[in-house]
Amino acid sequence: MGDVCIIGIGIHPFGRTEGMSGVDQGVFAVRQAMQDAGLEWKDVQFAYGASDAAGNPDTMVDQLGLTGVQFINVRNGCAAGGSALFSAQMAIKSGEAEIGLAVGFDKHPRGAFDAKPAEYNLPEWYGEAGYMVTTQFFACKIMRYMALNGISRKTLGLVAEKAFRNGSRAPHAWRREPVPLDVILDGPMVSDPYSKYMFCSPAEGGVALLLASEKKARELGITPIRLKAATMRTRPPGSFEVFAPSTDVDGGGTATSIASRDAFEIAGIGPSDIDVAQLQDTEAGAELMHMAENGFCKAGEQESWLAQGLTELDGSLPVNTDGGCLACGEPIGASGLRQVYENVVQLRGQGGARQVQGDPKTAYSHVYGAPGVSAVTILER
Repeated sequence: MGDVCIIGIGIHPFGRTEGMSGVDQGVFAVRQAMQDAGLEWKDVQFAYGASDAAGNPDTMVDQLGLTGVQFINVRNGCAAGGSALFSAQMAIKSGEAEIGLAVGFDKHPRGAFDAKPAEYNLPEWYGEAGYMVTTQFFACKIMRYMALNGISRKTLGLVAEKAFRNGSRAPHAWRREPVPLDVILDGPMVSDPYSKYMFCSPAEGGVALLLASEKKARELGITPIRLKAATMRTRPPGSFEVFAPSTDVDGGGTATSIASRDAFEIAGIGPSDIDVAQLQDTEAGAELMHMAENGFCKAGEQESWLAQGLTELDGSLPVNTDGGCLACGEPIGASGLRQVYENVVQLRGQGGARQVQGDPKTAYSHVYGAPGVSAVTILER
């Protein structure tokens, strides 16, 4: 039946938008995606929508149109957007529909995320002891990783510096100003070793992706971006995850490594075949750890990769070309879909000042959420 294809993309800029609800921002993105594909809302046969804190996505039909469309809400932590996309492509793969939508949006209040222990099947004492504070967990995790693999704090700074530099070139990013390395390293400490510039912030934004069967894309005369693989996996035994913070003495596997392995197998390619990648970077160390967990390098090699600039826009594997979560912020429902949006832009050659050189043909995205879920997509044109 051919590949599932992305035929339209839309985004509402990330950051803070006074006077617009999260749903409004999602609607904005959907309308932009429909315009991009030359379709109308009545053409959409189903939708999967992701939001964590901004209401039910299916209420978007009040603004988009009461067509009776099947609209299913998805809530899966930071992997919600990736999970919505996974579900949408499965609906088309099954042959049940030819055109569908994956949309995500959020509008988080200012300040850190306020997760509740009960939401993750944890006792109340877990929160009372401070373990629900994600900045503390991720700082602990990267300290362990740095010690085991010879990663310096400067390398964390280089990740953040690259993010803000790339974000300054992306119209949809929140943080649009480069930040010097010394400012990043000397910034106020949040949780050692992370300064305030090394964490992303909860944010607002919306992203929409229109999907179609390859047959339908051809009928519409649209040059498609092929979705060669979409996987979503949960954690294996012995993994070390946020809100599931235990590990085997020798270390267990990760949800990311499973999702990545299976995505590459489905796509029939390997890490060396990828031209551009978007990796979850809710904090600077996450990008480093995920470089290895997704198979692009070995643990410990990140130190030399960053020093040599291999993940820059002109490097051998550009990573987080729009600045990632560090520059864009993280509206949970939209974040994973933003990565895919950015990859479509790159594969179309429409990245402007942040465009990856060398005519990229393959693109990879990875999103991670609590308590250890990961979603991976591989695109090809």
